[in-house]
Amino acid sequence: MLKAMVRVWPFCCLHVGSLNTQESYYEILEAMIDGLQILPAQNSSSWGPKLRILDLRHDSDCGTTCSQIRTTFPFCFQSCIYSQRSILKIEEAQHNVRCLGTGNSESEPQSTQEPMELLVDISLRDTWRTEQFLSFLLRKVEQSSGSLHLCCRDLQIEKISAHKSILQFLDLGCIEHLDIDQAYLSEVTTLLARVINVSGLSLSNIPFKSYKGRHFRSFLIWLGQLDNLQEFSLSFFSLKDQLHRLLRVLPPQMDMLSLSYCGLSSRDVTVLSQSCQATYLRTLNLSSNQIFSEADEPFQTLLEKVSGTLEHLEITNCMITDSTLSNVLPALSLCSNLRILSFAFNPITMPALKSLLQHLTHLMKLKYVIYPIPVHCYEEWNFHDTLDQQKLAKVQAQLNEMLQEVNRDDVNWTTFPE
Repeated sequence: MLKAMVRVWPFCCLHVGSLNTQESYYEILEAMIDGLQILPAQNSSSWGPKLRILDLRHDSDCGTTCSQIRTTFPFCFQSCIYSQRSILKIEEAQHNVRCLGTGNSESEPQSTQEPMELLVDISLRDTWRTEQFLSFLLRKVEQSSGSLHLCCRDLQIEKISAHKSILQFLDLGCIEHLDIDQAYLSEVTTLLARVINVSGLSLSNIPFKSYKGRHFRSFLIWLGQLDNLQEFSLSFFSLKDQLHRLLRVLPPQMDMLSLSYCGLSSRDVTVLSQSCQATYLRTLNLSSNQIFSEADEPFQTLLEKVSGTLEHLEITNCMITDSTLSNVLPALSLCSNLRILSFAFNPITMPALKSLLQHLTHLMKLKYVIYPIPVHCYEEWNFHDTLDQQKLAKVQAQLNEMLQEVNRDDVNWTTFPE
């Protein structure tokens, strides 16, 4: 049915979005892609297929089709704007040639097929079905003789070395969000040179030998070329006392910064609090860093700096104690735009947890808190097998009662899923 629908779709674009089907998701994608008909150039048939842009991304953030607006080119809010092989670029070039009168049939041979675009999110995982789907995609593009532009906006890569052939095939200038897991820093740097328009970058498990080595310096140089970067995430990436070098090359007005498992020190937190990025951040994740082992003041200063913009804060597994929490509460209560707070897996007692709730009830935008299970609920703290579920149930009941007393039933206080 979907294949037939694609064949007769009466508009220039089709945004599929999320599908709830019993069939294999890859089979569904392949069926719709198979329904694409490569159209002859300047097709004047009023009854013929009109589809030029097929969007198979999970969340395309728009309706099934875009409003029809009279323009020289097929109109779509999601049309590719970066690649020279996109509909927009090709038809702009052809339009300019016609307007200037500089082209003729001999010097400017015209394509016999209409340019089309296929928008997909690609996950390069080392599975047989993924490889099969990618091979199908490549064949479809090759069969189009260059008229079908494969536009990947969201690319997830596990082990770059296992996917070098497909990475050479993709137009990486289209990428807006790039997620890399398990790669050498030199491989990441090579890729950054090609994803110049990326706005979201996530790197995890990226080993390197030395901060003084050429690979780290090269990485920072190419990272500094990503002018559109708004969201940046590093995890399992050693950065102790080196955060200043990273912040120096990142764009100043970033929305999100995530640095979990990066070995950050209190000195790094001080550097972050003094950075130009701090006053713009809406999401900050410093989980699994021992940033409170030396002093609390740097983090207090950081909270004061981000208080005007911060909406999402994660400080899970940072060894926050009662005294630390008590010291940072005044600064945390200044974060008037805070919506989500996660600080699970910290050794907090019940009195400290109650104090936190009382300090945060005036934050009217706060809707979701993931709190640590108080230490008295364990025989041995943070060992799940020693958790007393009855004690935990009493904790949740007490917190819910406190929320009801101050008319804050709209806030969801929950523990991290064990």
